[in-house]
Amino acid sequence: MKKVLLLVEGQTEETFVNQVLNSYFQQRNLWLHPVLLKTRQDPGSPAHRGGHVPYSKIKRQVQQLLGDSSVACVTTMLDYFGLPSDFPGKDSLPSGPASTRVAHLEQQFKQDINDRRFIPYIMLHDFEALVLVDPNEIPEVLPDATPSSLQALRRAIGGRAPEAINDKNPPAHLIAAHFSGYQKRLHSPRIVQRIGLDRLRQACPHFNQWITHLEQLDP
Repeated sequence: MKKVLLLVEGQTEETFVNQVLNSYFQQRNLWLHPVLLKTRQDPGSPAHRGGHVPYSKIKRQVQQLLGDSSVACVTTMLDYFGLPSDFPGKDSLPSGPASTRVAHLEQQFKQDINDRRFIPYIMLHDFEALVLVDPNEIPEVLPDATPSSLQALRRAIGGRAPEAINDKNPPAHLIAAHFSGYQKRLHSPRIVQRIGLDRLRQACPHFNQWITHLEQLDP
């Protein structure tokens, strides 16, 4: 079985990889091992994990993972919404939709790492875009959710595709604003698991492109 190391931004993404992606990819001879992004470490204390960090630390951790000669590839799950200002390509973003800008950033990221085994993936605009593939699943996980909250969320989405919800009010902010009991780490993976990988891929072209790249590692 081929090993893929996946640098993830937080514990929500880690749970998603373990509970959703691995059940799919292990049938295809791939094992995805999520590694939490380290933020800071004080002398004598354990590393803090998750959250936003300077690009230099992201790059260092990617390179450390690539130091494992047994991996088929190293990939990432980073939110476009929270990328640091010094991220490669941030100073030369093209005009156009967010999908164009994120493709530019991934290309610059790949060039900066400069390793054929590296497949960068930046989520549009954050992980919770996957939750918004089907908001009807939110009340199935949040028993105290009200029909009026769901209707208000749908109005806020305004018919936009999940990956098109912009960086001024990303999916995570929208969900939390309408569902007071929502806890990202606890509820997001459960909602996404209910939606299922097939529907996620159909609704999120950029996410689907990443999954397709990983599928191509399958011998």
